[in-house]
Amino acid sequence: MTSLIRWSARTGKVASLGLALLLAAGSFTGGGAAASDPQNTVQSFYGTLLGTMRDGRALGQSGRYARLAPAVDRTFDLPAMARLATGPSWATLTPAQQQQLIEAFGHYVSATYADRFDSYSGEQLQVTGEQPYGSDAIVQTRIVKSNGEATMLNYLVRQNRGSWQISDVYLDGTISQLAVQRSEFSSVLRREGVDGLVMALNRKVDLLRSMARSS
Repeated sequence: MTSLIRWSARTGKVASLGLALLLAAGSFTGGGAAASDPQNTVQSFYGTLLGTMRDGRALGQSGRYARLAPAVDRTFDLPAMARLATGPSWATLTPAQQQQLIEAFGHYVSATYADRFDSYSGEQLQVTGEQPYGSDAIVQTRIVKSNGEATMLNYLVRQNRGSWQISDVYLDGTISQLAVQRSEFSSVLRREGVDGLVMALNRKVDLLRSMARSS
């Protein structure tokens, strides 16, 4: 569980820069806009994040979670991400265990966004381009803090049943979130099995909520 917390701290630093998911409001489509291409998928999610962040203090962590969870479910290919993060062990799980893990993973992603994107202070995110990646696409973004400091946060976006969905996030433009999570998840799976991993993810969600209440 400690390793999961360390990874969350890492993603939290990037997400804090990434209040970032916020270029000027006029640059974003609404949260419910049709994701007709890879860049629209990212921009639509950012639109939901922007509104949530502006209302962040009033909503509280639970309100932010309630608003973001449907957008996470719609925007991210959670089943594929959970499968890739779990690695070879996925094939040994029953369908019920796989579904449990997908749900726990989705809760974890939503709770992390709700915790990290809790306010807005003028940061910008610039969608700088898109490049093909086989049949998929990499949406390139540049996150700019209010002091001008910039970092890269890129997204692997692929078609799934006619919609474009995010299937990985690259911190600093190159570090695969799923690759890091796979290493962390594998460690928990070896020690505690799939039930232990589900419990670890759920404990992390509870921890994020309790930290938000105490802040």
